[in-house]
Amino acid sequence: MRKLEQCGRCFPSNSFRRLVRGIILALLLSPSFSIGQLPAGQGKEPFERICSSCHALNVATQTRRTHAGWEGTVETMRGRGATGSEADFDRIVQYLTDNFGPINAAGAPAPAKASAIPADAEWTTYGGDLGNKRYSPLDQINAGNFNKLQVAWRFKTDNFGPTPEYRFESTPLMASGVLYTTAGTRRTVVALDAATGEILWSHSEHEGVRGEEAPRVLSGRGLAYWTNGGEARILYVTPGYRLIALDARTGALISTFGNAGVVDLKLNDDQEMDLVHSDIGLQSAPVVAGDTIIIGAAHRSGEVPRSKINVKGYVRGFDVKPGKRPWIFHTIPTRTEFGHDTWEANSADYTGNTGVWTQVSVDENLGLAYLPVELPTGDSYGGYRPGSGLFGETIVAVDLKTGERRWHYQLVHHGIWDFDIPCAPVLVDITVDGQPVKALAQATKQSILYVLNRETGKPIWPIVERPVPQGNTPGEWYSPTQPIPTNPPFFGRNGFSQDELIDFTPALRAEAIKIASKYKWGPIFTPPVVSRPEGSVGTLILGYPNGGANWAGGSYDPETHTFYIFSQSNIGIDGLVPPEPGESDMRYVVGFPAVDGLDGTRYWGLTVHGLPLQKPPYGQITAINLDKGEILWRVAHGETPDEVRTSALLKGLDIPRTGRPGIIGVLTTRTLVIAGESGTFTNAEGQSGALLRAYDKATGKDAGAVYMPMGQTGSPMTYMLRGKQYIVVAISGQGYPGELLAYALPD
Repeated sequence: MRKLEQCGRCFPSNSFRRLVRGIILALLLSPSFSIGQLPAGQGKEPFERICSSCHALNVATQTRRTHAGWEGTVETMRGRGATGSEADFDRIVQYLTDNFGPINAAGAPAPAKASAIPADAEWTTYGGDLGNKRYSPLDQINAGNFNKLQVAWRFKTDNFGPTPEYRFESTPLMASGVLYTTAGTRRTVVALDAATGEILWSHSEHEGVRGEEAPRVLSGRGLAYWTNGGEARILYVTPGYRLIALDARTGALISTFGNAGVVDLKLNDDQEMDLVHSDIGLQSAPVVAGDTIIIGAAHRSGEVPRSKINVKGYVRGFDVKPGKRPWIFHTIPTRTEFGHDTWEANSADYTGNTGVWTQVSVDENLGLAYLPVELPTGDSYGGYRPGSGLFGETIVAVDLKTGERRWHYQLVHHGIWDFDIPCAPVLVDITVDGQPVKALAQATKQSILYVLNRETGKPIWPIVERPVPQGNTPGEWYSPTQPIPTNPPFFGRNGFSQDELIDFTPALRAEAIKIASKYKWGPIFTPPVVSRPEGSVGTLILGYPNGGANWAGGSYDPETHTFYIFSQSNIGIDGLVPPEPGESDMRYVVGFPAVDGLDGTRYWGLTVHGLPLQKPPYGQITAINLDKGEILWRVAHGETPDEVRTSALLKGLDIPRTGRPGIIGVLTTRTLVIAGESGTFTNAEGQSGALLRAYDKATGKDAGAVYMPMGQTGSPMTYMLRGKQYIVVAISGQGYPGELLAYALPD
């Protein structure tokens, strides 16, 4: 009875409370109504799950209200502390309207108000929302009409910079009918009419040597949008590591922000650095939550670092109005900070990197930002940084306003596999053992999905410290264990075993075994070896250095609590050699000596007669139910590559679609999972291109495909403008400069 009386949180009137108590008692004594008799419907589950935390469920069902009335009631509940996703509350309102709406003259519930298609539905942050779900409830485009999509407009980036860009990775934003994107080799910001693609304005910074020598060049992956309802700003980071604030309406610099619209990110970073040549930058989009801008850091590839000493990748918060820095988080702790003792031999003093080069997620209600931190200097050799090395390869939750650490969870101790956390944690509200849980799902290069409570950092399912293989590289420090989740299962492939070798024919398998015998291989976290032609040339790893998931990350459906992720199964060789004279002061860098009989293609490092050493699938999308941690389905994503389809050695064999490797972001809508293919293939008519594919999100079955002249290189997004849904995706590739394609249904 005590819990039933808690309904006063949402209905504070004393008289109403007394009325409700009377109704509850009458209902409890009545044989004609029970919770089990609640009508079925799509919104029943969230209604029971969310509303029962505050109410006896039959309290809410005694009053008949209009759609608007139930919307007001649910908003009151939310204001009193009810928690759930936007989709959950939409489903609850519709469920209550359908089943407990006004009575018509015949004594039956009046027809429910149909779910109206919004005139405008925007995409105002990189991942669709601050939780990086990459989800939209739009369903004008569906399985019944996906094949009818046409190019509504296209935007070419050829002339935005002194040379064309062939790696265009932007995810655009759309707000108030304007689409914003970065473009070209100078990372120009361009505003387009979201209905026609017409250029409205552009802004470009010419940074000279500072931009040309930056570690992260080209157009980057996007930008940020901020508005307070009165003014709107676009924020982005240049290749030369400068934060720029522009008027979203005109493209003019915001004179009151920083120094005439610019904050030099190489200053006020708690370390000294060369303002032109230092190894620091950022290609990802800034994140704006409330009035705080969060900026990470990226560096050059760490396979062959110039030195064991490098710039540290600290993370900072800036005020969106004046551009001042209220906080900084030291990803490598200083001598007085928590975690410094995990760096042995004073290695924290000189080691660098450990930046957040990918996207950051934010839960504004909890006031927490979630930082996915990369590994320290030296992707495959850590002899100069003994110890587990916090906060390398760690998810760190920091206070949004102060930057103070609230919790952390290290995914890899003392990383030597280039398994730096590549994408944003996806914030998910799930139900585990009947209880609602605020969680985050972190996809990784090692094809592991780590699922943590985002309030506390505790694993949702046990994560066990398991012994891992140890190496013998001189001077290296090895962690005896690594944290490996018991649930969910691996969503892709990692480590390496003989079972992973090509098996189209017995002859090809035999040749593959002979090639693989020159290498070391084993389960996940098998360490790299010093490369020797007569011995192990290197360690074979599925997922090194760009396998599994990467910066494009996954997508989450808040309606079904399903997580979708693309993973690639390319094979890499992790070997170590001494650097060339003057190349580096490291003892070892990544490399391996030439070995006769090995050839390569644009897709794979190791091949057998031009075919990949590993068996398919080479790329796949996996759907995971996060309430149970169960894999629902997998599907090979991407047409079989030409090298496989046309191989004379495979003539006459029936080979199912193999998928293709790449870095692919997925988009989830009310009914579909949407993703483009990487690279190109040649169809039966001799036409080269790629496909933008759709899958039924419940089953993984094909739901349509449309042609693209080149493969996807940026993650797709969607929006509704004046009653029409658009899907926009960036494409580019060898010989094909970056382009945005906007698809829509014909008028």
